[in-house]
Amino acid sequence: MGALHVLSGGAARGLIAKLREDFQRQTGRTIEARFGAVGLMRDRLLAGEACDVLILTQALIEELVVAGRVLPDSARALGLVRTGVAVRSGEPVPCVETPQALKAALLAARAVYFADPAKTRAGTHLMQVVQRLGLMPELASKLRFFANGSAALQTLCEAEPADARGVLVCTHMTEILATPGVHCAGVLPKSFELATVYIAAITSRSEQALAARVLIEMLATPEAAAQRRADGFE
Repeated sequence: MGALHVLSGGAARGLIAKLREDFQRQTGRTIEARFGAVGLMRDRLLAGEACDVLILTQALIEELVVAGRVLPDSARALGLVRTGVAVRSGEPVPCVETPQALKAALLAARAVYFADPAKTRAGTHLMQVVQRLGLMPELASKLRFFANGSAALQTLCEAEPADARGVLVCTHMTEILATPGVHCAGVLPKSFELATVYIAAITSRSEQALAARVLIEMLATPEAAAQRRADGFE
């Protein structure tokens, strides 16, 4: 049997990883998944890349339903994902509960990692947070951009201890919780929140719709709610 192809935002990386073995036992198929910025995953689909299951933001799935690229009756919500702040395990954990605390934490950081604002919604939002806090002059030299939040977290984990000291990573809670070796300091304060609903759906050109429905059911079933919460979906 062939592989089931998945294009997904990075938020669902941890969920997919935990389901791979069970999915293969149930269907006899493996999962071939690509993760990245949701806009890039949409563009890959539109460019003709093989895809049976698409996991993107609600807005993008709705756009693709209208365009005839997604089966509307297949769409299932996985939950809402907030944006948080992480440090490497063992490093001091800053308070980020209020705008004032977040501002102080950013000012005290030696470097701030997040997804590229030119390519990702999360990165764009975080740049707006920096601007709203009036910190661009102070933080401009500290900001470092990555293809996605997972890449930023992985870089932090692989850094020498001295290079990881004082580094904050701002990204989706799902990516933080799926990355060993980092500690979550908390979600962004309510006034700076980025909360995104993710949807899983079957593409209209999928030739493995039955297996695709099995995967989506495994992801979205009420019985899997506890696992979704543990992975950062609300």
